[in-house]
Amino acid sequence: MKIAAPPRSALVSTVLACVAAAALAALTAYSVTVLGYFDSAHPTALVLCTVGLWALFALAILALRRVPTRPAIAIVLIGSALIGGAAMAGPPNTSTDSARYAWDGIVQNAGISPYRYVPVDDALGDLRPEWLFPAPLENADGTHRCIEPRTHKTSSVPSGIPLCTALNRSKVPTIYPAAAEMFFAGVRFVTGPSAEYWPLQLTGLLMSIAITAMLIVALRRRNLDPRWAALWGWSPIVATEAITNSHIDILGTLLALVATLLVARGLRFRGGIALGAAIAVKLIPVIAAPALLRRQPWKVIVASIVTFAVLYIPYVLSTGIAVLGYLPGYLSEEGYNNGSRFTLLTLFVPKTASLAVAAVLLLITAVLVWWKTNPDAPWLGQLIMIGTTLLIVSPRYPWYALLLVPFIALSGRWEWFAVPLALTVRLLIPNHGVSQVAIATAIVVIVAMALYRTGLEGRARLRHPVRLLRGASRS
Repeated sequence: MKIAAPPRSALVSTVLACVAAAALAALTAYSVTVLGYFDSAHPTALVLCTVGLWALFALAILALRRVPTRPAIAIVLIGSALIGGAAMAGPPNTSTDSARYAWDGIVQNAGISPYRYVPVDDALGDLRPEWLFPAPLENADGTHRCIEPRTHKTSSVPSGIPLCTALNRSKVPTIYPAAAEMFFAGVRFVTGPSAEYWPLQLTGLLMSIAITAMLIVALRRRNLDPRWAALWGWSPIVATEAITNSHIDILGTLLALVATLLVARGLRFRGGIALGAAIAVKLIPVIAAPALLRRQPWKVIVASIVTFAVLYIPYVLSTGIAVLGYLPGYLSEEGYNNGSRFTLLTLFVPKTASLAVAAVLLLITAVLVWWKTNPDAPWLGQLIMIGTTLLIVSPRYPWYALLLVPFIALSGRWEWFAVPLALTVRLLIPNHGVSQVAIATAIVVIVAMALYRTGLEGRARLRHPVRLLRGASRS
C-alpha cells in the first residue's frame, strides 16, 4: 500500500522546528563557552544572548505545533537532549551554588555531617580540592588576591589563613535539606572529589530528559498534546538553571511531578512519599501541595510528613538542631523578615506590612486552589499556586521557577512563562524599578490571557451547548 506523503506545510514546519531547536542548542553552547561567568557590571552580552534564546524558543514551539504527532515526539526528545548537552559545554555562568553542592558531598563522604562545620573551618582543611579552593596569589604589599572568575577571597577559621574559594557564603553552614544532601553525597561518591562541575550538570541533563519523557507519557495518557512537553525540554530556563548551573531545584521538580502524576492516578500514599522527598530537597515544593489535597488529603499529608522526617533522621542523630543550617540567616539576608524582598507589594503597602499581606494573599490562594482544583488533573491548580507564590514572593533567583515549568507544559498555559522571564530579568538586570516593571508585566500578560481564554470558552458554550453539557456530564 502506498503511504501518502505528508502535507508540504507539515514538512516545512518540521524542518523549521528542527532548525530552531538546533539554533537553540548552538546559542546555548555559545553562551556558556564564549561569554564566560556573568559580570553584573557589564550585563549586555548575556542579556542579548538570553533574549535570543527565548526568541528562538518561541519560534521553535510555534513551528512544532504543525509537526505531525509521532515525529514531533521524537523531535522533542532529541531536541531536549541536544539543548541540554549544549548546556554542559561550559562551567556555571550565573551561579556558584553547584560548588557548594560538590563540597557538601565531599564532606559527607569523609564521614562528616555537612551541618557541623563551615567550609573554611580548619578542621576541613585536608578535604579541600584545588578546583574549589585555588591557592591565592600574594601581592607585593603582602595582601592576597584571587584570579579565578568564580572565586572570592576569604580566610580559614580560626587560623585566619588566606584562602580563595568558589563557594558562596563560605563562612556559614549549609542551607540545603536532607534529601539534597543525600543526593550531593551520592554524586560525589561516584565521581570522587576531583571531578569539577560536569557531574552535577550530567545529572541535571538526565533528570531534565526524564521529565520531558514523563510529560510526553502523561500528556498522551490524557489525550492532551504531547508537543507541550517541549515547553519543558526546550526551555532556556531549564538548560541554564537545571543543567549549566545545576541547581538542585531540578531534583525537587522531578519529585514534585512524580507526586502529582501519582496523586492524579489515585495513588495518594505513593504521591505523598514523593512529595515529602521533594520538600526534603529544597522546601519550596511544599507550594505544590494544596492542589494535591482535594481528595483524602490525610494520605498525602501523613506520607509526606513521615518521608520528610525519615530522611532527616541520620542528620539529626549526628548534628542535632544544627540541621537547620543557614536557613534562618538566609531568610533574613534575603529581606523576607522585614518585607523588603517583596518587590511589587512594596508599591502598595509599607515594607513593615508586606510580610503579613503576602502571607494572607498566599493563604487565600492556597485555599482557593484546594477548593477549586480538579483532583484528576491538579496541574492547573499547581500552576496557579506556584506561579502566584513566585509573583508575590518575587525571589532574586530564576531557578526557583523550574518548579513551575512542568505544570505549564501539562496545562498548556504558555503565558505563565512570563514568571520565569520576569525572574530572569531580575537576576540579569539587578535594578529595583526594572524588577517591578518585569513582575507587573508578567501579571498583566497572565491576567489578559486568562480573560481571553474565558472569553473563548464562553463563546464555545454559546455555539455548542449540548456538546459541552455532554462533556461536563462525562467528566
